[in-house]
Amino acid sequence: MQSQKSFKSDAGCLYLVPTPIGNLADMTYRAVDTLKAADLIASEDTRNTQKLLNHFAIKVPQKSLHEHNFKERIPEFLALLTAGKKIAQVSDAGMPSISDPGHELVIACIEQNIPVVALPGASAGITALIASGLSPQPFFFYGFLARKKSAQKKELEQLVDQAGTLIFYESPYRVKETLTNMQAVFGERQAVICRELTKLYEEYLRGTFSELLAYLEQQPLKGECCLLIEGTSEKNAAPELVGTLKEQVDVLITTGFSSKDAIKQVAKNNQLKKQIVYNQYHEIEGHE
Repeated sequence: MQSQKSFKSDAGCLYLVPTPIGNLADMTYRAVDTLKAADLIASEDTRNTQKLLNHFAIKVPQKSLHEHNFKERIPEFLALLTAGKKIAQVSDAGMPSISDPGHELVIACIEQNIPVVALPGASAGITALIASGLSPQPFFFYGFLARKKSAQKKELEQLVDQAGTLIFYESPYRVKETLTNMQAVFGERQAVICRELTKLYEEYLRGTFSELLAYLEQQPLKGECCLLIEGTSEKNAAPELVGTLKEQVDVLITTGFSSKDAIKQVAKNNQLKKQIVYNQYHEIEGHE
């Protein structure tokens, strides 16, 4: 049990400061004041953050804190915080720790009874969610999926029964492949691609997986993307599979599964080897 009185201590404090996700006008007055009052700014990328500091005439020194150096940096920061210094932590865009570095420093501060104060501000996932048209609650924020197809499908299979709207971050270079994998695992669902959030070319693409994939065949995307997928419901739940193995595979294919993934799913549902289902689907006799 630990009780933190955020603003009743003369000790050092770690401030978690959100930064704009595109539009610099989204920086809050409090965020600017907090950065100006800090003794040090812990930045994901000091070069990127320096542009923000220059824009708001903030002259506080920086030190980098990212996934490759946090083990060396955390003891340095803890020493400063224990001595009464105030450190403001920022990521390149949005909230520290949300698909960005920072969580390890937060845990280290809590373990040392150093106050951790979070400022409210920009978050791409929530911003995209409320304009997506999909149900805003409940929602399930996932962030970035694994890049490899097999690992990504395993992650998606763990999410197939989530009732809330699913929120993912994705590179524009992988969004098509990711949507293809989602369709194979989830079947047909409504989805939204939001790109260039808060910037001049902000765009929302709303439709089914099939509609979005057809669009992407003709219109490659630019800019970081936020993917929002409707949660499971009676409307889009996996159909009841009855009949022969071949008929069960055919049902899944009509919902958006590839034949390979449909065979795999039917084998899993019936507790059979994939080869048995494959043989029956392709009418191959005499083999198991």
